[in-house]
Amino acid sequence: MNTYQKLLDIKDKRGSGFLVLLDPDRHSREEMLKLIEKYQSSGADAFLVGSSLLLSNSFDQTISAIKKVSKIPVIIFPGNSHQISAHADAILYLSLISGRNPEFLIGEHVKSAGMINEIRLEPISTGYMVIDSGKMTSVLFMSNTSPIPADKPEIVVAHALAAQFLGMKLIYLEAGSGAASPVPNRVIQDVKKMINIPVIVGGGIRDSKIAAEKVACGADFIVIGNALEEGANPGRIKEFAKAVHWREK
Repeated sequence: MNTYQKLLDIKDKRGSGFLVLLDPDRHSREEMLKLIEKYQSSGADAFLVGSSLLLSNSFDQTISAIKKVSKIPVIIFPGNSHQISAHADAILYLSLISGRNPEFLIGEHVKSAGMINEIRLEPISTGYMVIDSGKMTSVLFMSNTSPIPADKPEIVVAHALAAQFLGMKLIYLEAGSGAASPVPNRVIQDVKKMINIPVIVGGGIRDSKIAAEKVACGADFIVIGNALEEGANPGRIKEFAKAVHWREK
């Protein structure tokens, strides 16, 4: 079974999936390895690993180390074409469809396609959209793009439909790391009504109540990063997992 199918099975079984983002630029490898057991034993369904920048050349070794201790899928969440490793289970093949920078629409993909094919890394094509959160985020700065206004759900819907028609397997609605506010409920609801591929929502989700709101609005997967880094105790992680896994309550 490939990783994409595993994600679909998690969604069907648990209601929504709980994904934890690990950023190699924010934690040392040793720190991440200590967190992994805590996350997976408390209900995380998969790890996303990646960074908007990447300050070292040890990405492959980091993925290898994570994979050795992880019992759940390890999926690359790349900020650029250098973030590739044969040790991962899959890579979110992100096309930044909310922007018009050709490098992040197709350029970085062309650079990485041959290597991904050679190492037989599973690509999961994903339409990636940044929604304005009231703050300049790392992804906006590094990609040199503008976000979609949070009060223009029709623009988000049109982009999501286009991504589905192009054959993408996932839609990722991103407020950004450290976002001042999460993706609005109305945006999630309107997108979910119009498409039939899974929707991932991340950025600015600081507590389990907000996570539950996004799931109720149609999010199929919730991504948590900074919120858990600020208080990664098992009880808090389980609260997020319980809020996301609504079919298991």
